[in-house]
Amino acid sequence: MTLTPKTLLRVSVAVALVTIVLKGLAGYMTNSMGLISDAMESFVNLASAMFALAMVTIAERPADDDHPYGHHKAEYFSSGFEGILIVGAAVAILWVSVQRLLSPQPLEQLGWGLALSVFSSGLNAALAVMLFRAARIHRSIALEADGRHLMTDVWTSAAVVIGIVGVHFSGWLWLDPLLAIGVALNIVREGVKLVWRSSQGLMDKALDADTLAIVRATLDAFAARQPEGSRLRFDDMVTRGAGQRRFADLHMHVPGDWTLQRAASLRDELEQALMDAVPGLRVTIQLLPLTMEARATQIVEEHGHP
Repeated sequence: MTLTPKTLLRVSVAVALVTIVLKGLAGYMTNSMGLISDAMESFVNLASAMFALAMVTIAERPADDDHPYGHHKAEYFSSGFEGILIVGAAVAILWVSVQRLLSPQPLEQLGWGLALSVFSSGLNAALAVMLFRAARIHRSIALEADGRHLMTDVWTSAAVVIGIVGVHFSGWLWLDPLLAIGVALNIVREGVKLVWRSSQGLMDKALDADTLAIVRATLDAFAARQPEGSRLRFDDMVTRGAGQRRFADLHMHVPGDWTLQRAASLRDELEQALMDAVPGLRVTIQLLPLTMEARATQIVEEHGHP
């Protein structure tokens, strides 16, 4: 059974609250800057999950007069917001870590502190796996972004735990804040990636290569199934993604002596075939005679731009 995006994000909010308590307690008990920085990132997890829940709720709204293509792009705002929050948290961690690096302090009660950190990281890892699985099923960038952030948290927590164990056996107090700085830099990298991907979605990036290959294969198979004398030609296809929704516009050229009824009926069949092949796809097909090109195509050929 696959949970809905909204249900998973509510779970993410609950897990973030639990990890804030556990990691905050671990940082307080050990006096470790690495664990404290890890706890600070959990606040980002909470804010990100709450914002993602709000954006997914908006994205589910049906199209209306002001938004005829729907509200699906709201998920990109969630991904971008999460990336910005991650970078902000990293800056705060860097600032505090540099202060601790200049003035190292001993670590305390490592056993309980590490146990709490490992347990909270296990919760995050389990939730991240669920989010990734649901993101593939629902094609949700908001779920994927939340999952990626949680996995970043898991790996940074693992690095912190290893570093603290190293401090315990080596006595190098400077290793703890240095490790926290490394955690912050890794967080920045993940945040920048999320912001970049969000910006690409907002700029109507074309569908991925695998999806485009499915669309083209469906067009070729559809044309091959037509009886002799019913030659078809497809061109000027443009695609874009908008959250969970995908769009494709193309021209279908048919023999000029066909009736409009025959051409429109065949177009309806093709639209259904494409939507069956690519879940979530919305297709717009313009009919043209085989001997005619669209005006937009002529402008591109003459001037090099639409």
